This record gives sequence, C-alpha cells and structure tokens, in this order.
Amino acid sequence: MVLGTSVGQTIAQKVLARAAGHDAVEPGEIVSARVDMAMSPENARLVMEAFARIGVPRVWDSARVVVLFDHRVPAPNIRTAAAHREVRAFAREQGLRHFLDAREGVCHQVMVEHGFARPGELVVGTDSHTTTYGAVGALSTGIGATEMAGVWATGELWMRVPATHMVRVDGEMPDRVGAKDLVLRYIGDVGPDGADYACVEFAGGAVSGMGVPGRMTLCNMAAEAGAKAGLVAPDRRTLAYLRGRARPPLAPVRPDADATYASRRAYDAADLEPLVAAPHAVGNVHPVSRYAGLEVHQAVLGSCTNGRFEDMRAAAEVMGDRPVAPGVRMLVVPASRRELLRAIRAGLVGRFVRAGAMVLNPGCGPCLGAHEGALAAGERAISSTSRNFRGRMGDPDSEVFLASPETVAASAVAGVIADPREA
Repeated sequence: MVLGTSVGQTIAQKVLARAAGHDAVEPGEIVSARVDMAMSPENARLVMEAFARIGVPRVWDSARVVVLFDHRVPAPNIRTAAAHREVRAFAREQGLRHFLDAREGVCHQVMVEHGFARPGELVVGTDSHTTTYGAVGALSTGIGATEMAGVWATGELWMRVPATHMVRVDGEMPDRVGAKDLVLRYIGDVGPDGADYACVEFAGGAVSGMGVPGRMTLCNMAAEAGAKAGLVAPDRRTLAYLRGRARPPLAPVRPDADATYASRRAYDAADLEPLVAAPHAVGNVHPVSRYAGLEVHQAVLGSCTNGRFEDMRAAAEVMGDRPVAPGVRMLVVPASRRELLRAIRAGLVGRFVRAGAMVLNPGCGPCLGAHEGALAAGERAISSTSRNFRGRMGDPDSEVFLASPETVAASAVAGVIADPREA
C-alpha cells in the first residue's frame, strides 16, 4: 500500500484499491485483490481440472461464479458434448447459482446485460475479451484457467496495478461511422502492443454520446491493443442501462480530476471514416476505400464485438430492401437470446432472412472458426468480429477483413468490400 499519496487516482486504481483493502494504489504495485465476479465459458472444464489439483472441495462463493457455453453451441461433435456434460455435472455439484448452459448467448454480452458486471467492481473471466465489461465501469480482465482455479478456491487474485492510457474523442460521429471504426483507428495508431498490460480509458463527448452497446465495442476491442482492461467512466447512460439488470446498490467510480495517465491521445470524431483491418492483423488498419471493390465470399454480422440489436439495426438500415449479393454467404449471429428477441420484435430477423442471410443461434459462431461458417482456402470474409489472424475463421489461406456492421452490410449486398456511406 502506498501511504501518504496525494496524487489523484484513475478508475483502475480506485477499483483495485478497494479490492485490495487499500486507500490508494500506484501503477506497478502488486496487490492481492478480492474478486467480485468470476466468469468462464466452455473452458471451465480446464479450470475444473486445475481446481481439482488444488484440492479445495467447494468454490469460494457459488453466487459469484458464472459459467455458460457460447463458443461451440450447440455442441458440434461428441468431444464437445462430453465436455459440456462434465461442466454441467460440476455446476450441479457445486450448486452454482449462475450456470446458464447454452441458452443465453456470448458470455461477454450476457455478463453485462444480466447485470453480473457492475460499476466499480473487479470482474475476471477466462476469455481475453472480458475487457468488454469496462463499458459499465467495471474493471474487467481476462485470466488463464490456472489463475481462475485459484480464484474459485480463494476469491482473490494477485494483480499488478495497470497504468492507464486516456483516449479522448470529442465532436459528433459522422453518419455510418461508429464505435468499431473509432477503436480500429486507435488500434491502428498504437499497434497490437500499444497498451500492453495497461488500461485504456475512453472519454470525451463522442463517447458520452454513445449508448452502452457502443461502449462495449470500444472496451471489447481494447484487448487487441494489448490492454489489460478497457474502461468508460459510468454516467447516467450507464445507470439507465443497468436499471432493472444489476442488483442495487451500485457504486460507480470515476477518475479524479488530477489522475495521472501514462499517455493521452485525442481524436476529433468528425475526422473519423469507415475503416477495415486487413489480413492478418487487427492493427493493419486502412480506410475502406483502399480495398473497395475487392470480392468477398462471406459477410459476418455478430459476435461479442458487434452482435447487439443496435448493430443489427444499423446493418439493416444500410441494406434496405436489397438482397445479399449472389455468391455471398451472409451470417447474422446475435450476441444473446435477449438481443435476438429484440431483433425479432423489430422485424429485423425477417428482413435479414428475406434478403438471403442466414440467422444463426446466439453464440460465438464463426468468430473463432470452431464451427459454423468456416472459410475454405482462397475465400475472403468481411466480418464485424474482433480478430482476423491467419486461420481464425477457417483455412490458413483464407482472409478476414474486420469492419463495422455498416460496412459488413454494405459489402454483403454489393458482393465486394464497400463504403457504407455510398451504399
């Protein structure tokens, strides 16, 4: 613990100070932090194995462990089905209060929309995009299976307090330019390790003007700059979103006015444009115009990055009444059951199906290339997902371009990579 400090604290510092029982902490300090919620998708099976080696009979708090299936749902093969069965049995034996099986959707969407991630709390998950929950002011980060086994046993985790980078975006976002374009611009500027083991805090008028879904995209993709966490300071939009979702009382944390940041970067939203991350790196970012006219074989709308109702609505607005182009397979993968139901009620699902798109069950779907929508050698996809590494969606000789829901939609109906502003 740092004694007698008068330096202001960032959100990350304040959350970890509370979790460690300290008045204040400093970047680089190692603390033993109490975890508020711990999440695992299918890889809970690996956590179970490490947990068994520890020899503790029960998880530290059955109400603070969330387990669900989302990466491979429904089970695509016997091996996955057997692994799911083992985790189901463990959940029953442990009396896990929040075992959601395969019915709810992508873990990161579910953690936020069900109120499991709350402002000012420390949340860990065995998936790198656990950073998503920073959209509601939680300090959330991905950890490994062995680390999670220790959390299951003790409820605590050793953590090095991260430095924080400030990214301020002011002004008004242009038409058909969104959070995905903004965060791709940031990743392209700083590179894949530009925020290595740091927190990225997004602020400014353009961020304040976003709803929680847009903020989730920002914090989700912060992981692609190497960040330990992404954060947006909680505000009235945050509290309005969480009303009826998260149990009260909530304890939002905001940074001090004199908080110290490792770096500061400013953007004018008016300068932003539709972007793509070209193969095979998320940081390989360029204006969509550079690749306009390049043939695509698959267009994917979905994932924990961009599978929310707002993303589907934006895509549908770009598509209008136009069909998916011949030779293009368009896959729509809602982030959760709740988001799918919203899309059904709004008539979006019918519009996608009439256009020739295939609407899949909520889950990770094609994003990780495990099943659903795998690419063959020589095929090219444009996708609203989070990663475009070689072989990410199928054959190592396929290509994935990352883009916003609007750009994915424009490309799906054009049959080639297209600027949504011209659609």
